[in-house]
Amino acid sequence: MSTPPNSDEFYNKLREQLRQSANWPAEYLYKFIIPTDVHKIAILEAIFDNMGAVINTTESKNGKYTSVSINILMRNPDAVIEKYLEVAEKVEGVISL
Repeated sequence: MSTPPNSDEFYNKLREQLRQSANWPAEYLYKFIIPTDVHKIAILEAIFDNMGAVINTTESKNGKYTSVSINILMRNPDAVIEKYLEVAEKVEGVISL
């Protein structure tokens, strides 16, 4: 997991930045890197299923990692952070960018 050492502080700072940067609801772009594994990619996609997300995946040159970009309309900064926490909990080895 790639959560910073003091994740509460990190997410509080992110929440404040999101509040100041957009009028909510707003489109948000998530970016993740995960080890290339069909099962892990499916779990990640399922977290955003039925939410109208546009999901793009790109495999690295050597095929070891997959970049996943998810563009989605989110209702507020707390909803954005909830998804980051859910991904970190359910997808082993994920890196959130």
